Amino acid sequence: MKWYRKLYLGDNAKKAKYKVFGRIRKGSFSPDTFLITLPNTGEDLLEITSVNFLFQPHFKNKKNLDKIYVVGIAKGREEALELVRLIIDEVYKATGGFDIAGYLHFGVRR
Repeated sequence: MKWYRKLYLGDNAKKAKYKVFGRIRKGSFSPDTFLITLPNTGEDLLEITSVNFLFQPHFKNKKNLDKIYVVGIAKGREEALELVRLIIDEVYKATGGFDIAGYLHFGVRR
């Protein structure tokens, strides 16, 4: 997984930042933690993925895990949706467009 240097964090994720990162690093089950990632396809703006999705056998292979570009972390689905809205609004206000990877200078489409 590749992490954006200026990671966006939801309010609840900020409060438990070290606990959240520790659980992700250890691979612990976390039912309410979501990653905001750049999309694998060119048609989406961002993707919201449960951290638990990474427990699937597909991601045991480091090559598959390296294709994930994390730009934000949220605690709870509602916070994840709010964080996605915040990121999209910021990009649109700054550029007048929706090229999130280009705006962040991060990801596969730089």
